[in-house]
Amino acid sequence: MERTNLLGMTQAQLVEFVSDSLNEKAFRARQIFKWIHQYGVDNFDDMTNLAKPLRARLAEVAEIRAPEVLFQGDSKDGTRKWVLKVDGGSAIETVYIPDGKRGTLCVSSQVGCSLDCSFCSTGKQGFNKNLTPAEIIGQVWLAAKSYGLPVLDTAERRVTNVVMMGMGEPLLNYEPVVDCMRTMMDDDAYGISKRRVTLSTSGVVPALDRLGSEIDVSLAVSLHAPNDELRNVLVPINKKYNIDTLFAATQRYLDALPDNRSVTFEYTMLDGVNDQLEHANQLARLIKKTGIRCKVNLIPFNPFPGTDYKTSPRPVIEAFQRKLVHSNIITTVRTTRGDDIDAACGQLVGSVMDKTRRSERYIKLQQVQ
Repeated sequence: MERTNLLGMTQAQLVEFVSDSLNEKAFRARQIFKWIHQYGVDNFDDMTNLAKPLRARLAEVAEIRAPEVLFQGDSKDGTRKWVLKVDGGSAIETVYIPDGKRGTLCVSSQVGCSLDCSFCSTGKQGFNKNLTPAEIIGQVWLAAKSYGLPVLDTAERRVTNVVMMGMGEPLLNYEPVVDCMRTMMDDDAYGISKRRVTLSTSGVVPALDRLGSEIDVSLAVSLHAPNDELRNVLVPINKKYNIDTLFAATQRYLDALPDNRSVTFEYTMLDGVNDQLEHANQLARLIKKTGIRCKVNLIPFNPFPGTDYKTSPRPVIEAFQRKLVHSNIITTVRTTRGDDIDAACGQLVGSVMDKTRRSERYIKLQQVQ
């Protein structure tokens, strides 16, 4: 008999499972939920406040199974990367980035990515599948176990922030991503503040509109260009949902939140492509025209094998930043972390059994060149 993996369930889903499948009361679900997420337990026998018959029954019908760790590597700057095997044989990558008392976990939502942004190595791997809830929250579970449990013990807690910025487009795997973000914020699980859980999207507008009515998390938008002509090249989904459409949807999302939240626009700096002062002027005019509450995060491009793009020189990035700041736009420059283990932004590749054959075409193109 196939057992049900409890790792990917929200607390509400676990209550339903415990009631329907085990004929137990709801408080048992809360006990199990805390054992899984706060104490990292994957053996029902270790859930000592459950009666032995219930533990035996759980072992018969259920399991707690995270993705298999194929590799764990640590960067000289403290960044840690995991390569995880998922159902179907492909592998994904997850990255933990320490920064003082804050620790940010970059979580993947898909095996590969279907959007094919031209400057991202993940997109060049093609696409295989959406991750299951257990494979998504399993990344948080493994990282929490790696750095000490229970997760809410302030002396041990290391994962303080989660960003859905790893492999894949989160809004194209909508229900599992939203369910897992709920678990991340659940006080009986990881208890992460809604302001510290961030979803990053390239601009899947219908799903973004749905998101605002269902969950309250921070939002980051992968912009990378100040006009449609350039963004069509860098972020091809722009051909379907252009910048005006994306900005309008972003404003609707912010309007749906109960407080004065702002969006972060991510902007990868590509040498000679999108990094000129005229681009900065266009971006400033765009933001001022819409009046959207935002900050801009400039990301130095992180090269990967086969790409023709180069990183903008530091003086160019700083000049771009000064231009935006002069226009009263909060602008930061992301520090590159983990590039010595290929864990920096845009470098995650995993091992994708590509259904799209894009990776095959990309390799052939590089061989011709």
